[in-house]
Amino acid sequence: MKDNRLYQPSYLKEVLKKFNFTFSKALGQNFLTDGNIIRKIVKESSISKEDTVLEVGPGFGTLTEELAINAKQVIAVEKDSRLMEVLEFTLEDFENVIIINNDILKENIKKIKEEFSPNRKLKVVANLPYYITTPIIEYLIENKEYIDSITIMVQEEVAKRIVATKDNKDYGSLSLYIAYNSDARIIGKAPKNIFMPSPKVDSAVVILELRNKEFNVDEDLLFKIIHSGFTKRRKNILNSLTTGFANIKKEELKEVLAELKINSNLRAENLSLNDFINITNKINDD
Repeated sequence: MKDNRLYQPSYLKEVLKKFNFTFSKALGQNFLTDGNIIRKIVKESSISKEDTVLEVGPGFGTLTEELAINAKQVIAVEKDSRLMEVLEFTLEDFENVIIINNDILKENIKKIKEEFSPNRKLKVVANLPYYITTPIIEYLIENKEYIDSITIMVQEEVAKRIVATKDNKDYGSLSLYIAYNSDARIIGKAPKNIFMPSPKVDSAVVILELRNKEFNVDEDLLFKIIHSGFTKRRKNILNSLTTGFANIKKEELKEVLAELKINSNLRAENLSLNDFINITNKINDD
């Protein structure tokens, strides 16, 4: 095994030079170079020798290396075909790493689970490109039947939105979508200077512990109502829902809110997930 750990900046620079690699702004490439945060990610994700890890965007393999040391197997999905030969070199000592050259949004997660981890759900770990963070999170959650947990490095402002609760300026549709599907927590911050190249903003690591459906509600209707509530978030809930959601008249909604003892002058950001679920169920019943 190589004497150098991949997260050492000096070694990463050698690899850059060896392969004449240039970072792609279009792909949002900012590779992690800090051993402390890498080890923290693996530890907090509770990676064990029984786990198969699905990694999104391995880059040079800095995080992949630590995952491979601790996991049974790592399936790393990398969109940039230029990195295939780099990863073959940097991870050549690890027989338990499989690299797939593909866009994660086009990858069949069910098939990966069935082929590489038939008896145990996958654990996902990813340093997500900023420009496509939300679509990837949503795609992973759509496949939560095959995934136990998701540990992601995202922009700090996105991390705050993910874990936000009501009465918080960061609270919104994303917060509620995450809360519906998981228990989320921030496990640490990552300053911009521990990436190569350095992005313009700091990041944070969030863990989503996925859960099976616990709510008896029409999901499609629920998220239409949530979206309507936050589309014009400065309006009160009575106006924002009747403006953005055409299925109910203002007088009818006023009655629904009164029956649920929800003040119609509150805004969407003042309502909990359970409030939105109760509104949805009441509208459905009526």
